[in-house]
Amino acid sequence: MNIVLFGYGKMGKEIEQIALQRKHNIVLKIDKDNTDAATKEALQKADVAIEFSTPHTVIHNISKCFDAGLPVVVGATGWYDKFEEIKSKCLQDKQALFYATNYSVGVNLFWKVTEQMAKLMEGFPEYEASIQEIHHIHKLDKPSGTAITTAEKLLTNQSQKKKWSIDNKDKKEELFIDVVREDEVPGTHTVYYKSAIDEINLTHIAYNRKGFALGAVLAAEFLKGKKGIYTMSDML
Repeated sequence: MNIVLFGYGKMGKEIEQIALQRKHNIVLKIDKDNTDAATKEALQKADVAIEFSTPHTVIHNISKCFDAGLPVVVGATGWYDKFEEIKSKCLQDKQALFYATNYSVGVNLFWKVTEQMAKLMEGFPEYEASIQEIHHIHKLDKPSGTAITTAEKLLTNQSQKKKWSIDNKDKKEELFIDVVREDEVPGTHTVYYKSAIDEINLTHIAYNRKGFALGAVLAAEFLKGKKGIYTMSDML
């Protein structure tokens, strides 16, 4: 399979390594220094694109892939305010999009447990729910896409909190997300339930980027030859 990489930072390099191990070819690597190389003709030489650039470039890159008829796996976050626009373009143009805020199998299992935990805690309002996310200092968006999805999983399965917030942890109707940027942390996400007498924590800790990279390559393999919109739930 011939792959285009958008974003060639630490994550892009991990994806490249795993793709090569799985006998794929990287035919084009697009980063901030060679954006002009992503021409329609160049993109059409590939079978699929994997997009892990930045919140500022991801929409443009997705559109380029659609215009070239190239399926695209999107791992960049911070663009979901434009999701309906991208969804409409994908379906209208009969293109293929695979999106996820996190490609780790472990994180997707963590979300399943988060949903069940929220349902269980619905009957115990004395426990105050909150979330903390810790990432490396280079991460541009906050909160992380993973933290937002975690919050959405929790909010959908309980009635005490109405929305999430990163600004005010004292509003009872808001689910507070504590955003921490620290060293080179790949990603740590914790759901807290705290009462006056005890505390329950549910945590996922990523030790490195390999789990995310493998998931992205598996998604690319899954997406090749398809049309429409897919997520990790479809692949798993």
